[in-house]
Amino acid sequence: MNIIEMERKTGDFGFQAKDENGNVVQSDSSIENGGSNYGFRPMQLILAGLGSCSAIDIVSILKKQRQTVEDFKIKIAGEREKNKMPSLWESVEITFELYGNINTEKANKAASLSMEKHCSVAETLRRGGTQVTWNVKVINTEKALVQ
Repeated sequence: MNIIEMERKTGDFGFQAKDENGNVVQSDSSIENGGSNYGFRPMQLILAGLGSCSAIDIVSILKKQRQTVEDFKIKIAGEREKNKMPSLWESVEITFELYGNINTEKANKAASLSMEKHCSVAETLRRGGTQVTWNVKVINTEKALVQ
């Protein structure tokens, strides 16, 4: 069982969440909604969870295929429902930027496996009606070093 303990740290909405291993993350509301920008908004944490979940899958799959991932950057853009309460994620686009000696076809397949089969966060979003799309960019550093 996962246990998360939360403690208010600042203002009305600034909380620190801690897991059973002592890892922490901060959350808050926006200034417009009475917060102080102490941390991530709750809905941003969902996007960060999507990035983390898919990154773990992709790196694990590529390592099994003997691909060398030297660096990995992820950009996530989300659009929420307008004029609704609660306002869910309507669409999310995630860009995976992989650096290393990586076959582009294998990288695309790894991302597809993650986003369509393995990543629980992606599935949670889809079940909630979110359109989740992704793309992969591979920057092959081995070839760049040879030139």
